Amino acid sequence: MSTPPNSDEFYEKLRAQLYDTASWPSEYLYKFIIKSDVSNIAKVESIFDNMGAVINTIESKNGKYTSISVNVLLKNPEVVIEKYKEVAEKVEGVISL
Repeated sequence: MSTPPNSDEFYEKLRAQLYDTASWPSEYLYKFIIKSDVSNIAKVESIFDNMGAVINTIESKNGKYTSISVNVLLKNPEVVIEKYKEVAEKVEGVISL
């Protein structure tokens, strides 16, 4: 999900899928891959700060990349999409899965 070619269309499709597959509020699991850098990890963590999110990080075996999983209770698909956009805007080179 790393900045698709037509992101408006992509987010509309995601919104519809989220409404169809879950009852809200619901827990949502984000997965991101970033270059291993303390400041990038801190940026992702700060985006989900004070939301009760459970954040796990795993560094790749060569240490170049870090996988970040964020499990958080959200009130609706609009918030899910808002957070994806915020991470894409604030964290350079992030890959959203």
